[in-house]
Amino acid sequence: MNTIFIRELRLPAWIGLYAHEKIAPQTIEIELDMQLASDEVFRSGKVRDTIDYGVVVQRIKSLLEQEHFGLVESLAERIAGIVLGDFAASRVKITITKLGVLREARRVGVVIERSASSSH
Repeated sequence: MNTIFIRELRLPAWIGLYAHEKIAPQTIEIELDMQLASDEVFRSGKVRDTIDYGVVVQRIKSLLEQEHFGLVESLAERIAGIVLGDFAASRVKITITKLGVLREARRVGVVIERSASSSH
């Protein structure tokens, strides 16, 4: 298995169902593991044969700038669709963390895994 990963990507997001979450964006942390569909990049050495993590980050930033998400789960599902569909990953694991939203917990969030062969 060949995986491209992104760790501790912190971005502002309009996310949440509660009134206090709709006043201002909050910082979320995203972690991605994106499985390459082939090992061609190891022979070619070309970025076209891999997943360009910089482009992935730009797509996520754009998504977060354009939309409000009520649930972290909905955002994770949208990112999974982008990574599988637009970047041709064969599998993706996404962790999205909301930081400091509960006094009793430093982090809360969701982890999902999706593959190109099935939606869940």
